Amino acid sequence: MTAAPTTDEYRTLITRALGVALDADTNGPDPRRLFTPSSHRLALDPDVTVVRGARGTGKTFWAKALIDPDLREVAARSYMMPRLRRVRVTTGFATGGGTSTPYPSKRKIARLLRGTTGHEIHEVFWRAVVMMALDVPEITRIPDWADRVRWAEENEDAYEDALDEADQEAQGSGETRVLLFDALDHLHADRATADRLVSALFQVALELRLTTGALRAKIFVRPDMYDSAPKAFPDASKLGANMAELTWSRENLYGLLFHLLGNDQGPEAEKFRAEYGGWTAGEEGRFTAPVDVIADEKCQEQVFGALAGTYMGTDRRKGHTFTWVPNHLQDGKGRVSPRTWLLALRKAAALTTERYAGHPYALHYDAIRESLHEASRVRVDELKEDIGWAAAAIKQLEGGQVPMEPSYVHYMWERGGLTGILRDMAETDHGTEGPEDEQDENPKGGSGPRDAGDSFALIEELVDLGVLTKRSSGGLDLPDVYRLAFDIGRKGGVPRKS
Repeated sequence: MTAAPTTDEYRTLITRALGVALDADTNGPDPRRLFTPSSHRLALDPDVTVVRGARGTGKTFWAKALIDPDLREVAARSYMMPRLRRVRVTTGFATGGGTSTPYPSKRKIARLLRGTTGHEIHEVFWRAVVMMALDVPEITRIPDWADRVRWAEENEDAYEDALDEADQEAQGSGETRVLLFDALDHLHADRATADRLVSALFQVALELRLTTGALRAKIFVRPDMYDSAPKAFPDASKLGANMAELTWSRENLYGLLFHLLGNDQGPEAEKFRAEYGGWTAGEEGRFTAPVDVIADEKCQEQVFGALAGTYMGTDRRKGHTFTWVPNHLQDGKGRVSPRTWLLALRKAAALTTERYAGHPYALHYDAIRESLHEASRVRVDELKEDIGWAAAAIKQLEGGQVPMEPSYVHYMWERGGLTGILRDMAETDHGTEGPEDEQDENPKGGSGPRDAGDSFALIEELVDLGVLTKRSSGGLDLPDVYRLAFDIGRKGGVPRKS
């Protein structure tokens, strides 16, 4: 009989397994560590057109997984979805566009649309993108995106012909041809233009679904961008009927943790699997946890208790560890990023090893509390990359304390010149013509706010994003996962670093 992991072995396992998972996140998932939460099954269905998910919920993760045949096979088995074995997946749009990729970068899009008006040009742009994804010779041999869009505009019948040919080819082979669209927050710096682009993409995607038998689009999009994109085109209501949400419940987060621990390749993982029996070995060396470890919170609480103890202190007055950790990592919408979750636990293991080596559990409660600072820093870095304007707005409140009255927030933004800062960010992100632009670097920071000059609208948008929350008294609060990195205090909350 295999002995249970020791405290040191648990710390080693957490540090190594979660470290590999976080490193792999940069390059994409792999079959062993691919976790398939039950709530994400619908998102992979080829007939689901729109997949909504906040930052860090898995949009790009699943986009990458769908492209990879080995990962699709894992998902097909896990979700009992054999249709995933009969799909051909191509990326229609993602970040990193350049000379080696078939989709344009943010700066190229800005140049393409500069001085244009009307919805039609946005549709034409996406038709050109679709034809590139379908590898239509007439357009792929055109070297410049401006000429490709112009050609698509002048040859409307060519688009219909390309769809018919690709549809017949896919149906003849028994496949579904799926075109993936991700990173839409990096389409354009101007929010109104980005919204029009997203709206046009929805229309093109819906047309694919309604007019072809085997061509489908799958669009990964933030909820706020989905909501703000105009939907004044025919059959727009059908988008909602073909939509999935990427959410992570508490049981999903713990299921992810235990799946990664059980799929590490060291001897500690073998002991972990033996301690909580019922794991089954599959192909690619992947182990599947028993259902109660993945989906039963009572069982999960017992397993996590063996790692971190029951309480966030010496007794229950400081809170129960099982609920305390995810509660303090969630944003204003109650969402926890899996990456933030894993990073916090890995950091807690490292801090415990450094400062509390004699502690009877692998994770010390003070180390867990301290790990929130690192998780917050990473979460804010992600916010800067994807929604740069939101990070700039909260930075103006640095050094304060929540809850804050809206009048105080308005005053701080006015004093700090936030409106000018946001407009400068938008102008910088548009890019300028010139030789250096040929390198076509993809600017970060996502699209801007809906109205940079309206502080009331900014607050509402930050609440919609989950960056701010509103109390019943009208005061504005900031979740710990953002508050700590911005050096904003809260009476009785996790303290700022001194």
